[in-house]
Amino acid sequence: MIAIETTQLKKSYGTAPIVKGIDLIIEKGEIFGFLGRNGAGKSTFINMLTGIIRPSSGTYSLLGVKGPNDQVKKRIGVMPDYSTLYGSLTAMEHLKYLSALSGKPAGKEWCLEILKLVGLESHVRKKVAKFSFGMKKKLGIALAIIHDPELIFLDEPTSGLDAESAIHIHKLILRLQKSGKTIFMTSHNLAEVEKLCTQIAIMKDGKIAASGTMDELRAFYRSTIKVKIKHSPVPTSEQINLHQWLESAGTDLEMKAPYVTITVIDEKKIAEIIRAFQQCRADVLRVEVEEPSLEDIFLDE
Repeated sequence: MIAIETTQLKKSYGTAPIVKGIDLIIEKGEIFGFLGRNGAGKSTFINMLTGIIRPSSGTYSLLGVKGPNDQVKKRIGVMPDYSTLYGSLTAMEHLKYLSALSGKPAGKEWCLEILKLVGLESHVRKKVAKFSFGMKKKLGIALAIIHDPELIFLDEPTSGLDAESAIHIHKLILRLQKSGKTIFMTSHNLAEVEKLCTQIAIMKDGKIAASGTMDELRAFYRSTIKVKIKHSPVPTSEQINLHQWLESAGTDLEMKAPYVTITVIDEKKIAEIIRAFQQCRADVLRVEVEEPSLEDIFLDE
């Protein structure tokens, strides 16, 4: 089943185009990472999907239902901005109020279960006005999932959280996915996206600049591969020949026994290098490959 599908979705304000035609398909059960610099159009795109604003043109569907559609909203969860929370209400009161609005009123036990999931079980009756920024973020996630939605939108779910709380939320996101939920998340924490997301899209100037799995993005952006090889001693009679061959095999060659570092343009070259060492009667003990990280890819955009 397709959780989200958009076809040439666009949004302009006056003559200024913000989202310039996005085609996107997200399958059910994905943790989808949506990246882009500030001003790229991410929030506008999400606001169209969640029904806050209407597209200028194009179409979209959520969970197989063409949008905008008020009924499908009951099947999605959206993490609210912390500034929209009510300072005079407790965490429990927030959950009861928002779940009632969704049409699926939550009982006390379910509310307690959700607060435990996000790590707020010890702050059930504290007024939100006394919450820290991180606690408000956790409450926002609780509000997004209180009505057991099929599709969940999380905007920067761990920003402002300490390391322990962030790990707690990571485990929750993986748990939600395992239960069959689809997660659409934005984050400026690229290591977090690389760790959690099954699919990633990078938005630039109102368009999708690149999308795919982490491996697919690496393959697309990999122009060179840096290889570090640890080897056993090379016989003296073979050292000159091996050095000359390696110089022709790649660039940035460094030979400091027992290591060789070389940059190649094709991973098939790695197999050739290993065979060259074997022909010189030297064993390859370890091969390390330096690949582009999500940060490298993102900054390249």
